[in-house]
Amino acid sequence: MVNTGCVRIILLRHAESLGNVDELAYCRIPDHSLPLTDKGERQARAAGLKVGALIESDPVAAYVSPYVRTQRTLDLLGLDDMIIRRVAEPRLREQDWGNLQDPEEQQTQKRKRHEFGPFFYRLAHGESGADVDDRVAAFLSELELRMAAEPHHPQTVLVVSHGLTMRLLCRRMFSWSVELFESLRNPEHCEIHVLEGNGSQWHLDRPFKQWRDSPDGSTQASAE
Repeated sequence: MVNTGCVRIILLRHAESLGNVDELAYCRIPDHSLPLTDKGERQARAAGLKVGALIESDPVAAYVSPYVRTQRTLDLLGLDDMIIRRVAEPRLREQDWGNLQDPEEQQTQKRKRHEFGPFFYRLAHGESGADVDDRVAAFLSELELRMAAEPHHPQTVLVVSHGLTMRLLCRRMFSWSVELFESLRNPEHCEIHVLEGNGSQWHLDRPFKQWRDSPDGSTQASAE
């Protein structure tokens, strides 16, 4: 992504949702409708102070996954006075896991995904990580064009999304290998990562935690 001027993209994972504490919730509630837990509501309010400190008085454009848990997280940040543009962006949604009504099929899909790798394995009736990667790339391209075409578009962008989506957004931005992506841990709920660009180069404020070294030897060099 090429830009002119200093641009910040603040990435925020949603707060804890019902599906994070009760896997069987997916059997009775669609993934996109899962609410935050009480703990998640507290997490989101606390995150508002951290995001507010990063933003200070800058105007913000917020792009948010249309899922209930991400929309509610953004609402609870308490940043309405700073957000001059809010867009529910479907391309920032969670990886589509397909039909999860059968708990045994859930476990089968999770096992196969782990065995074959989350990037290329396509979930039954759902998406692969590569599918998410493609739509994240389309979002970044459109954001670049929008910021170039609209002089008053805020230079600070807040993205409220999901763990895998955040990791893939950074993978596209820095051209990380698939092997490195698959070695990254998901961020914690309401964990924040900040991307800064100056027109020719992007920097990530800190690396994602890894559960192993990348098999190809590549690193998150841009985050160091």
